[in-house]
Amino acid sequence: QVQLVESGGGLVQAGGSLRLSCAASGLPVSTYAMGWFRQSPGKEREFVATISWSSERTYYADSVKGRFTISRDNAKNTVWLQMNSLKPEDTAVYYCAMGIMAGKGSAGMDYWGKGTLVTVSS
Repeated sequence: QVQLVESGGGLVQAGGSLRLSCAASGLPVSTYAMGWFRQSPGKEREFVATISWSSERTYYADSVKGRFTISRDNAKNTVWLQMNSLKPEDTAVYYCAMGIMAGKGSAGMDYWGKGTLVTVSS
């Protein structure tokens, strides 16, 4: 059974930083793309960032480009999302995902975590 467990969410002031982690179990992540998505209250889930299995390709939403960085360590079955210069509009539940293809969207994602809440105060 594949499990993705996110951690690292919390409350931070605008301009601050957080680092989200996602630990995978049940499948080796080394051949899967990984990604981060988020959902704010009253909104649909949206793409944040994805990374290919080799880390060769990364994709970012325009709203986070230059502020967020996705990275992974296949040996640790872990993917991270470093979030800098956080804004109140970044407030959301952040979900980790794993799938066959990295891209600008969730189409290639097959497995999902339960999410971690990030709240950015102004």
